Amino acid sequence: MKGLSYMTRIILDAFGGDNAPLSILQGCEIAAEETDAEITVCGDTAKIRDCAEDNGVNLANIRIMNAPDIFEMDDEPGEIIKSKKNTSMAVGLAALAAGNGDAFISAGSTGALTIGATFIVKRIRGIKRVAIGTILPSNEGPYMLIDCGANAECRPEMLYQFGLMGDVYMKKIMKRTSPKVALLNIGTEDTKGDTLRQEAFEMMRGAGYNFIGNVEARTPPYGGCDVLVADGFAGNIYLKLTEGLAGAMLQNIKEIFSKSVVSKLAASMVMGGLRAFKKKMDYSEYGGALLLGCAKPVIKIHGSANAKNVKLAVLQAVDCVENGVVEEIAKGFESGKTDD
Repeated sequence: MKGLSYMTRIILDAFGGDNAPLSILQGCEIAAEETDAEITVCGDTAKIRDCAEDNGVNLANIRIMNAPDIFEMDDEPGEIIKSKKNTSMAVGLAALAAGNGDAFISAGSTGALTIGATFIVKRIRGIKRVAIGTILPSNEGPYMLIDCGANAECRPEMLYQFGLMGDVYMKKIMKRTSPKVALLNIGTEDTKGDTLRQEAFEMMRGAGYNFIGNVEARTPPYGGCDVLVADGFAGNIYLKLTEGLAGAMLQNIKEIFSKSVVSKLAASMVMGGLRAFKKKMDYSEYGGALLLGCAKPVIKIHGSANAKNVKLAVLQAVDCVENGVVEEIAKGFESGKTDD
């Protein structure tokens, strides 16, 4: 955790995502007004300045770190540490690793960011794999799903560690006193699931965090857990199904209230509640997905992120740095040894 006089330094990939660099610059401009953090965008300096000038974005409080190349979405992820070292993503990660920043944010390729975070920024000593933790809404408040796709194949000890990392994040950032950690499974009984989940269950049952056992996929949206642990394959399916169902539900609600004059009148009467509901169920309200297990905070935001999403991710990054999330995770593994 930094001292009060320390200015937190956040680096962003200016050319990651569908709406880059404009949405990144706009989000940084807003964030610069709401936080005292030092904000740096990484990318082609001339293109950044031209975009800002053409769209009226004030760069007075934003630094620029020059990086001539762009990591395209169809590039092979592994090239981030090979032929794509001069891209905005790679240069930003290298600056973070070198101590020239405290956190890094990108809306670019998830695969490349995961590989870059692992091999450039490195893992916390003792952590088996970096995992993607995403905050999702539920009836009882937000919960974290970890892993969301970084590790398609996992070992039991990795799931155990995902639970520990999620526990720390929910305590430090979401201010949960004793987060309830659950294992995603096909049933709630202790013996349910395949060998991976059965062995992970036994390890998690003896963990120092508040492990509440197995839960089925239908349960977390109603509440009941603060951290939902999954391997990256199952977690990514769960995440995308959840996003799709939420989008379909909101679309149907909109259609119902726009069918007739009467339904439109009814909509006007409950508009405040509908807006509050939409905000409550919008996962992007909580910032981006943190790559937990990295030696420094690395955050992935959606490829279609707008200025508001970028701003929220910056504020999330500041929270992670100032609340010492990485340091707290590291404490649990001080005597551990990092494996491949």
